[in-house]
Amino acid sequence: MKIEKILSLFALALLVVSCNQNGAQNKPLETQADSLSYAIGMDVARNVGVSFDASEFDHDLFFQGYRNVIDSAEVKIDQAAVQGIIRTYMQKKQQEQFEKQQAEAAQKAEEQYGDLKAAGEKLMEENISKEGVQTTESGLQYIVLKEGDGEKPTATDRVKVHYHGTLFDGTVFDSSVDRGEPATFGVGQVIKGWTEGLQLMSVGSKYKFFIPQELAYGHQQKGQHIKPFSPLVFEVELLEIVK
Repeated sequence: MKIEKILSLFALALLVVSCNQNGAQNKPLETQADSLSYAIGMDVARNVGVSFDASEFDHDLFFQGYRNVIDSAEVKIDQAAVQGIIRTYMQKKQQEQFEKQQAEAAQKAEEQYGDLKAAGEKLMEENISKEGVQTTESGLQYIVLKEGDGEKPTATDRVKVHYHGTLFDGTVFDSSVDRGEPATFGVGQVIKGWTEGLQLMSVGSKYKFFIPQELAYGHQQKGQHIKPFSPLVFEVELLEIVK
């Protein structure tokens, strides 16, 4: 839920609290405006309940904050910090929800594609012993096909590259070489294996990367050829760092 909507809910909730503290809870619904007011109160309560964990929301402090402002009393939090506190909370909750969904999706994919994951891990293990293969701490494997003498990019740089991407069986799924046109993108805007690998290279270099699934697309399926948990192979030539 957007922060603007959350703040508007709080504003409406404060109106409800104000009415309740003045005994309006027993007022009958006699007009259309009365019904509208009551319906808004119900909707605010439902949305606040959905947006905030009961264990993390103290109604007494909610009422206290409301009364302090209405009575122009000394408040516990600077007004300038209020929106930031609520925004931080909502961002934390959204991140937790995203991580939960990702974990559930990964578990479901592993149940369905566990055999593909095991096969991919075996391919990566067997590849380590091949001539020229080097392995980083993260598990990224690579072969230096040509070593350049230019500058090395950082995670915040943009680079121009030529690449040829395949599965371990040689199936081509993407290739700027085949298209005849280099690609330009941010080093930090691609899969983890690319981000790490590009920073090993100097301009003018050509490397072959063997990227384990956890540094590629993990449990996600990408296009027709990249199944969940697929390790990927790329030949990458670093043409330039784009200034």
